[in-house]
Parts: sequence; C-alpha cells; structure tokens
Amino acid sequence: MAPKKATAAPKDSSTMTLAPKADKKVSKAASNTASKATSKSISKTAPKNALKAEPKTASKASSKSNPKTASKAEPKSTNNKGRGRPKKMETAPATKGTTKKDTTDKSRKTSKTTTASTTTATSTSRKRKADEVEEKPREVKKPRVVKPREPKAPPPKVVINEAPKTRSSGELGLGTAKNVIDVKRPRLNQLLAADKAGVVQVAVGGMHCLALTHDNQILSWGVNDQGALGRDTAWEGGFKDIDDNSDSDSDDEDSGLNPHESTPTAIPANCFPKGTVFVQVAAADSSSFALTDDGLVYGWGTFRSNDGILGFDETHRVQMTPILIPSLKKITNLSCGANHVLALNDKGKVFSWGSGQQNQLGRRIVERNKLHGLQPREFGIRKKVVSIGCGSYHSFAISATGTVYAWGLNSFGATAIREGAGDDEAAIVHPTIVDSLSDRNMVQLCGGSHHSIGRTSDGQCLVWGRLDGFQSGLKVDTLADDAVIKDERGKPRILIEPTQVPGIVAKGVAAASDHSLVVDADGRAWSWGFSATYQTGQGTQDDIEVATVIDNTAVRGKQLNWAGAGGQFSVFTSPASE
Repeated sequence: MAPKKATAAPKDSSTMTLAPKADKKVSKAASNTASKATSKSISKTAPKNALKAEPKTASKASSKSNPKTASKAEPKSTNNKGRGRPKKMETAPATKGTTKKDTTDKSRKTSKTTTASTTTATSTSRKRKADEVEEKPREVKKPRVVKPREPKAPPPKVVINEAPKTRSSGELGLGTAKNVIDVKRPRLNQLLAADKAGVVQVAVGGMHCLALTHDNQILSWGVNDQGALGRDTAWEGGFKDIDDNSDSDSDDEDSGLNPHESTPTAIPANCFPKGTVFVQVAAADSSSFALTDDGLVYGWGTFRSNDGILGFDETHRVQMTPILIPSLKKITNLSCGANHVLALNDKGKVFSWGSGQQNQLGRRIVERNKLHGLQPREFGIRKKVVSIGCGSYHSFAISATGTVYAWGLNSFGATAIREGAGDDEAAIVHPTIVDSLSDRNMVQLCGGSHHSIGRTSDGQCLVWGRLDGFQSGLKVDTLADDAVIKDERGKPRILIEPTQVPGIVAKGVAAASDHSLVVDADGRAWSWGFSATYQTGQGTQDDIEVATVIDNTAVRGKQLNWAGAGGQFSVFTSPASE
C-alpha cells in the first residue's frame, strides 16, 4: 500500500507551522499521553491576550481544520517490524492550544523583530540622511548683484540771505611798499579798487581783514600766525643782506612784509563746495567766518583764552583752512568779539561759541570744561531777536519789541548795567535787560574792550563804559554826577548811563579796543580815543578826547558808507561810484 502524502498547512496562514515527524520507536500510548499533557498545559497557561493577538487568517485556518484531528496530538503509528515498510506519518494540524501559543510567540518574536528591524532601519535611514546631508556639497551662492543706487538729488537750495551788491573801495591791505608801514591818515587802497576787486562787504578783526567781492570771492590779508586768513601764506623771503647799508627813502622800496599776508588774496574756491554763495564775512581777533545764502557757516583760525590758544573747536586747535560748522543752520547774521561769536537764525534764536572766560557766551562755562564753549549753543533769550552785536568781551541782543539784552565782562560798565560796575571781576553771567537802552529804539550795538557804542533808529550816537582814556568822545567835566562812577580818588572812571554824542547823526558806528568810529548821514567819518598807532586816522599819536571829523584829501567830499575798527587800525568804505 502506497504511503499517504503529507497534508500541507493552509496557504493563507502566516503563523501556522508543520508538526514534526514521529519517531518510529515511539509507541502510540506514549504519543497520546504526551499529546494530552501538552494540550492541557498549553491550554491552561496560554494568556488570553495571545488569542486576541492572532491574525484573522490564522483563526480562519483553524476553524476549517477537522475538530477531531485537531484534538489529537499525533497520528496513529504501527509498530509491526516484520510486515513491510512502516507507514509514513501524516502531518496533522497542531492542536488548538499549541497553535495559539506558537502563533503568539512567533507574533511576539515577529513584532520584536519587526520593531528592532524598523528601529534599525530608521536609525540607518537617519544616518544615511545625515550622511547625505553632510556629504552633499553646499551650493555656492551666487554673488548678489546690487544695482548701484542712483544718487538722490540734493534738496533744493533755500536762499534766506541776499548777497550785498554795492561795490566799495577800501583802505589797508596796501601791499609791501615801504610807505605802508605807518599810515597816519586814510588812504585809498588801489589793490581793492572797485574796477579790480569789486568789494561788496568788509570785516575787520584784531589784526586781519576780510572782503567779499561781487564775484563771490573771499579776500583776506593781515596777520596769519594762527590761520585767520584761511590760506597758505608761507614765504621764504624777508631777509636782507647784512652788508646792505642802503639809506634809500623811496616809497617803492620793499618794506620786508610778507607779500602773501599784506596783499589781499582770494581764499581758494576749492575750499568750499561748488555753488556756494556768500553773503557775509565776519572777523574776530584770530578767527574768521563766512555766511552763505542758504544759512550755513564756514570758519577758520582759532580762539584764544587768558592762557593762550584755546582752539577752533574740540577737534582742531588751529584750523588753517575753511571748514563747515555743521551745527549751525539757517543763520541770517554773524557778529564777532575778540574771541567769541554770535549767530542769529531765521527764527530769532541766538547761538554763541568761543572763549567764555568773561561770560560773553551768555552761558556759564566751567574752567575745567572750557572746550565746551567752542561748540555753538543756543542760550536763554526767550524773545525773538532781530539784531546782535559784540564788544571785545561782552555781547548785545535787540528783540523784536526793542528790548536790549547784555551780558559778559562788566568791570567798566560796558553792558550799561550798574551791577558790579567798577569791580575788577564784575560780569553779567546771563542775558539781562538793559533798562537804560530798552526805550531808545536801538538798531545797532557794538563795543571795544571796556566801552560800547550804539545807534538809534533816528541817528543818535550813544556811548557808555570806560572813559578815562577818552573812549567816550565826550568832555568828561560835562557829564552829570549820577551818570558816572568815580574811582577812589574821586575822578570819573565809568560812564554808566548811555549818553548821546552831540553834533552827530549816525549812519554807522564801530569800536575796537579803545577807539571809536562813526559814519554820519552826510558820509563823513568821525573818530576819537586811543591813537598810538594812528588808528583814529587823525594823523597823530595823541589820544583824541572828543569826537572829531576825519578830514584829508582821501576822504574829503566822499560819501562813506561803512566803518570798521581793528585792534590797531581802522577801515572805511565808500560806494564804487565815489
């Protein structure tokens, strides 16, 4: 009889396994006993959740198996050795309990294997991705092409100041001829002739001058030791042969003066931006300034204090060429003292800078921070100001309502304020109303070292301050006692009350250290005061006690229109037609 073929496990089950073939020597009884014991043991110990974990395909396969066959662990086998070949064992399906356990165990193993496999795969995948990221060459970014921005058009220029147009002729800056050392009376300066230079405005400093021409040039001449001229004046000449004993008195002989300083010369145009239009120049003792038509201010030189050079600003000790002062905008007028400057803007605000040792800046400057005074600052005048003026160490401002303010050195009453007048260190720290001037309709105010001069709207010429060196231009013995302050010997020393100079209808006034000048309505020049270097133009070194008309061939019959007082000289101008 041919042996029966083994029955294969259902194809749709992934957890079913084939039963092992029975040993030929194992008896039927032992087989049955072992089958029952195994079945009971597995059935009791199989967890409930193992059944739940069986796949649906396994359940279906078990249900299709013969129930009778499933309950038997092993198929019957014959033990007849002499009767032919033994029958091959038929492969029977596993018992119910065995199927569940095997299925559960394999499911767990498969699950663990799957989980481990998944974890390993994930880890490997991450490593691969990481490697890919690391190994992947970075893309070289193309350089960003930025189109050059078109320069913004500068804002339209706002003109707030008008340049002067009347051409004038001036004195000094006479060149290097021998006869220009001591000029005792006014002399026409041919180097500044109207048809050559065409000067429209002049400014006078301590020992230098500036002139603005009709074609927008700034001419400068005088002493340039500290950059006041704004240009290079280096010169290798000035030395004479020691054997030269020439006694020539010729006027054409060279005086030995530096021609670059003594000859009016234009500051190079490239010192300023193209298109700059100037409307005013102003000069202090060792510094100079220029105002443009759109209200900007350029400056050069330096300021001095009691201890020597203070500096031009906090960065430059001496500024040899013009530089813009960036903090000043929309300025309409400038006025200079010896070592300080006032600037008035279009809103009537006043700015000051320079040396503040005599409180001439209108704000307190602490000595240890004295360089702070070199920065222009607005200070406390609440009223709108329409006019500003300076003495050497004091300052003035006139408001729109006619109120006059003064501040600065007051040891000789130069501010016309009685407070402290006569004391050596007297000073008006902050702008203070001057009652004696506030009801006089003042239109111009200026001063020298210790005296001041002013002009009213109706042409009165008023003077006050120190008078023991003929600074007032008045006969001292004609002054009222209540108008003067006397010294310890009973002599009048200070004219504290502004007093009119008789016989003058003033059109312009000027003052320097200790002398004063006036141009009257008829175009005549007047002078008085200290005259050691002929600065009064009267042809003498003797001091001029009272206001006196200057009369010589150079100015006789001329219609003078302006006067400027320097430290040791004076300048007048007249219209070009004159």
